[in-house]
Amino acid sequence: MKRIASIMYLKTGMEEEYEKRHDELWPEMKDTLKEHGASNYSIFLEPASGKLFAYLEVNDEDHYNQISATDICQKWWAYMEPLMETNADNSPISTPLTEVFYLE
Repeated sequence: MKRIASIMYLKTGMEEEYEKRHDELWPEMKDTLKEHGASNYSIFLEPASGKLFAYLEVNDEDHYNQISATDICQKWWAYMEPLMETNADNSPISTPLTEVFYLE
């Protein structure tokens, strides 16, 4: 199992809308995440900075990374783009984190 963590960046004032959209996550997006091996996926907000900490587990990171090519992922990114700092393709700007400790 590979643990993946990253930081993403929310635009100021978008906290409630971001949470609302994830509370209403489209069923087809949930299915696609699971089909690409995502589990134990959590996102946490640091309200003072607007930084989002994302954590998930995957069995095969290469297979998980293929999610970005799916139509539903592209649609989700476009839907979330007004709320987040994004790249030119609407993917969230994210900073990968390096695991330095794990306690099972």
